[in-house]
Amino acid sequence: MTQRFDVITMGRVGVDVYPQQVGVSLVDVESFGKYLGGSATNVAVAAARYGRSVALITRTGADPFGEYVHKALREFGVDDRWVTPVPGLPTPVTFCEIFPPDDFPLYFYRYPKAPDLVIHPEELDYDAIRAARVFWVTGTGLSEEPSRSATLAALAKRAKSGITVLDLDYRPMFWPSREEAGRWVREALAHVTVAVGNLEEVETAVGTRDPRDAAERLLALGVDVAVVKQGPRGVLGRTRDGEVEVPPVPVEVVNGLGAGDAFGGALCHGMLAGWDLEYTLRFANAAGAIVASRLACSSAMPDQAEVEALLGASETFEDGPRPGLEEDGIA
Repeated sequence: MTQRFDVITMGRVGVDVYPQQVGVSLVDVESFGKYLGGSATNVAVAAARYGRSVALITRTGADPFGEYVHKALREFGVDDRWVTPVPGLPTPVTFCEIFPPDDFPLYFYRYPKAPDLVIHPEELDYDAIRAARVFWVTGTGLSEEPSRSATLAALAKRAKSGITVLDLDYRPMFWPSREEAGRWVREALAHVTVAVGNLEEVETAVGTRDPRDAAERLLALGVDVAVVKQGPRGVLGRTRDGEVEVPPVPVEVVNGLGAGDAFGGALCHGMLAGWDLEYTLRFANAAGAIVASRLACSSAMPDQAEVEALLGASETFEDGPRPGLEEDGIA
């Protein structure tokens, strides 16, 4: 029988090579740390930190960095059965510079092509994808073939069963134009129940940076829950029955990279736990803030106790519905 995972993510993987010196250009950096990276991968790790059963669908190179990806995933408790090598392509490496509080340039080495974009539709385990309680895909997975066809096929086969999330994840360097990105993202949105993105990403998807207008347009395209991250203004969540807006959690930012993925893993956990939309977004915000206050991404992902401590929560919520579940459209 097909194993039913709480969360399956599909998309980007790589090795993050981050400087150990903050506020220094790569020209002058003298030492680096090596970390597991990639948006879909980080979300998987984040969800696993809450005790969720999680698997990742992606591709690596047949090289030592690919072996490192497998080793790190297993250590984080993420199932790697659908992480396979692509001969002739190197595992991607990503460098960054760290200039807190809000400047973190990224340098992607995904040449000649990233193996995580070489996922073919016929390779997918559609029974497992349909059975997962949460299926998470990213906009980057739509940027090239055959990953685009594989992502759309997985979404179509899943047919909105369970919680199906599209992380809009717009990275301009991966697309020929914003218009092309928007075209494919809108096609994917027809198959998902939850859309998550920042202001630039929702503008790419639906043509406006106004958070409420963008959320309305996302709902009009068929999603049940629209989550718009507004930076210093916090996060807006909207369903057909109403909206919530939660403020940011103040922390001293060390490295903002990975905060969005921490948010994503926490969002999955909150939806699976049956929390109402407001508490889910508060929890996810706090998880992102914790990672922003740390240097690494995957290894910085918090557990539930750490997030609740930051929130100052006095109550630990067990799995099961909380008031407002149906109204928030998360079920």
